[in-house]
Amino acid sequence: MRKFAAAIFCIFLLSSFAIISYLVISFFTAQRPAQEWAWQANVVAHRLPGSLVPRSELNNYFFYVWESGTFELPVTGATGWAAIDLPLHSGPGDHTNIVAMLPMGQPFTILQASGEWWLVEVGNIAGWVTNRLSMINLPDVLPSIVFRNANTHSSLFRSSGRDIPNITGMPLCNSRDFNARLGREVDIAAALYGMARKIGAAQQAALANGHTLIIYEAFRSHDVQEMIYENLSYLYKNDPVVREGISTPPWNIRWFLARSPYNHQRGTAIDTSLGRILSYEIRATGDFGFIHINEFVEYPMQTAMHELSIAAVVFSQPIHARSDTAWKEAYFSTAATYGTRRLHRYLTDAGLTPLASEWWHFNDLEYTELAIEMDITGKFFTDRTFSRPPARVAISAQ
Repeated sequence: MRKFAAAIFCIFLLSSFAIISYLVISFFTAQRPAQEWAWQANVVAHRLPGSLVPRSELNNYFFYVWESGTFELPVTGATGWAAIDLPLHSGPGDHTNIVAMLPMGQPFTILQASGEWWLVEVGNIAGWVTNRLSMINLPDVLPSIVFRNANTHSSLFRSSGRDIPNITGMPLCNSRDFNARLGREVDIAAALYGMARKIGAAQQAALANGHTLIIYEAFRSHDVQEMIYENLSYLYKNDPVVREGISTPPWNIRWFLARSPYNHQRGTAIDTSLGRILSYEIRATGDFGFIHINEFVEYPMQTAMHELSIAAVVFSQPIHARSDTAWKEAYFSTAATYGTRRLHRYLTDAGLTPLASEWWHFNDLEYTELAIEMDITGKFFTDRTFSRPPARVAISAQ
């Protein structure tokens, strides 16, 4: 009887300890942003499988996302591009002298950030450019995202399951390069800087739930867009199955086929899917640590990526593509999967707008207006990077 009573007492003590521990942990975690807690828990609580940085050394590295809230690495050392012909100034401001002109598409290395201005280096010339009209290489600041530039390797574009002549399975560009910042070959994915920050916010929300964005395309050059347009137009005219799959009311060909310049050429669109993270590791570049996804499972979506037909529509009816609020009143298509809905939540919460006809496509309408006003046409290629490891120095607002 005494043994039984002692056992009951021990169980009572253990239960009390567990409840008190839970309440204490809940209290402290509730006082911290969920995003920050998720990252610190992942980094500090255990050594990650295959980590390149041993747990004992993690404190030697600074995780920039704790400071920025969106970017995982600072913009200093990242590759950027001039979205239009850009004046290179002697200082951060329009009032300073112009020392040179950067042609549209000119790549550069970002040396320093100050508000809306970047100090950049092009060859042996340095000067300041406005970042509002500049693109940035997404892997340089968001290395946890999985990048799969399909048009660099083997284009996935199809329509009603039909191959598009001269497009499907073909490499349409060469947006891949050795990235000295990340120490390996990486697909290039460029976007206007303003949009990049919103993509970062979406990725941090996804990571906090064990998910990751899988970006299949960001910037797409004018030449590639025109190539897709011409070959899909030919298929549309000559294949009744494709024609029916694109133009069955209330949808029409304009929802799936656009001439350049469109938002991909302007640096204000991404094509992305969503994955569940299986394993990851901590890597380092310069003075900074970051998460690198090793294994993931892509969520089932209603179609394959870049299936240009009504099978890919995400809403039951078309909505105005230039409205940043109309989608809020729309109903998901019955074909929309859990992955589709979760992906949309991450991207729309970050300020991006879905395209009704393509579950994978998201626009930044705020910067699209600027891009149209400044006539960003995307008549260049992003085929080289000039990235460097970032040093932890005094960094202005990035």
